[in-house]
Amino acid sequence: MASWTQFAAASPRLAAQIRALFHQYGPGLGYLATVRSDGGPRVHPVSPLITEEGAYCFLIDSPKRRDLERDGRYALHAFPAEETDVEAYLTGTARPVEDAAVIARIAARAGADDSVDWRLFELHVEVAMLHSPMGPTSDGRARSGVAQVWRESPPERRSPRRRGWRRGHVPAVLRDVIAA
Repeated sequence: MASWTQFAAASPRLAAQIRALFHQYGPGLGYLATVRSDGGPRVHPVSPLITEEGAYCFLIDSPKRRDLERDGRYALHAFPAEETDVEAYLTGTARPVEDAAVIARIAARAGADDSVDWRLFELHVEVAMLHSPMGPTSDGRARSGVAQVWRESPPERRSPRRRGWRRGHVPAVLRDVIAA
């Protein structure tokens, strides 16, 4: 899994756009999805901190923190930009930061209160996406948006599957309906 720094080195423009979207209101704002112990999703508002050094999140003792301590998989979605509806999304694995110097540096930068029972997690990136909606055209038809996607490694190539009906082929289930 790539660190934020590795992702930013591989795709600097995309990383800068995503970072700007998470910090568009000053402090980082987003929704963190984690995996509950029963396998279901849990979504929480959080304030991530994305720096040149990495992507981090302070979590107090809570269900979301316990989710990440047990199963580090996460998805993080930024608040869409008000004027443009551009969206940013990260997925990967969150890992507790153990290095005291890094914890002190990031805590000082974020102004984290050390009297609170928080734990610092680093967000490693598997997939990063920025989606820009295109909106309606002058003739009133909607156009699909544009997604910029970075993956730590290319997705596995799967053999193509046919979707839908082959040209000229009608499923047996429908032959009687059509004939009637």
